[in-house]
Amino acid sequence: MSSTHNRIVGVIPARLASTRLPRKVLRTLAGEPMLAWVYRAAKACDALSDVIVAADSAEVQQFCDQRGWPCILTSPDLPSGTDRLYAVSRVVDANIYVNIQGDEPLLLPEHITAILEPFVSPHVEVTTPKVRCTPEDIANPNAVKVVTAIDGRALYFSRSTIPFDRDGRGDAIYWKHLGLYAYRRAALERFAALSPSELEQTERLEQLRLLENGIAIYVAETEHDTIGVDTEEDLRRVEAMLLERCRSKA
Repeated sequence: MSSTHNRIVGVIPARLASTRLPRKVLRTLAGEPMLAWVYRAAKACDALSDVIVAADSAEVQQFCDQRGWPCILTSPDLPSGTDRLYAVSRVVDANIYVNIQGDEPLLLPEHITAILEPFVSPHVEVTTPKVRCTPEDIANPNAVKVVTAIDGRALYFSRSTIPFDRDGRGDAIYWKHLGLYAYRRAALERFAALSPSELEQTERLEQLRLLENGIAIYVAETEHDTIGVDTEEDLRRVEAMLLERCRSKA
C-alpha cells in the first residue's frame, strides 16, 4: 500500500481538553493510558498503512513522542474529531482516512477491518459500524441507534429508540452505532466544507450532516461492542473489562 491511491491512514483524534472527563485520553486504565490502548489496537490492524495521533495539546504530542508514535498537533479550537481528521488529511496523503476515537479503549482491529470492507465498491464514500443493541441501551440516549436500508445505507441515526415498536410486538431489532468512521478523501473534504446542519445540532450527532446533505453512509455489522469513555463510571467499567480481557489472554 505504498501509493496514495491505496493508502489507508488511521487517525486518532486525542483531545486533552475534554469537558465531561478532563484529560481522559491520558487517564490510566489497567496500567496504561487510554490513548495507548486505542493506538495499540489500531496498529494491530494490517489494513492500515499508518496510524497517526491528532493531538490538541503539546502534552499529548510529547506523550506520543516519548512512545515513538506519529503525531500531528492540531488547533485546540477545532470543534470535532472529524475536523482534526480533516486537518491531518491536509498534510498526509491517503485515499481513505479512518477516524478512530481516542476514548474507545475497547477498540479491536476487527472494528476497523469491518468498516473498510465496503470500500471494495467504488461508490461507497463513508462507512461506520453497528452492533446489536443490549437491552439496557435501547432506551439510553447516550447509546446512539441507527436504522439502515436493505443495502446497508444508513437511513437515520438517533439518540431516541428507533425503530419505534408501535404495536408492542416485541420483535424489533435495535442496532447501536459505534463512533468509528472511514472516509474517502473527497467525502471528508466535502464534510469539512459543509456547515453544521439542523438535525446534527438537534441530536448532537455530526454524522447527520452527511445524511442531510445527501452523502450516503454505509453501515457495517460487527459482533464486538465498545464503550466510549465519557465519565468516571465509564472509566471504571471499561477498566474492569480490559483487565478481564487481559486475564483471558494470559
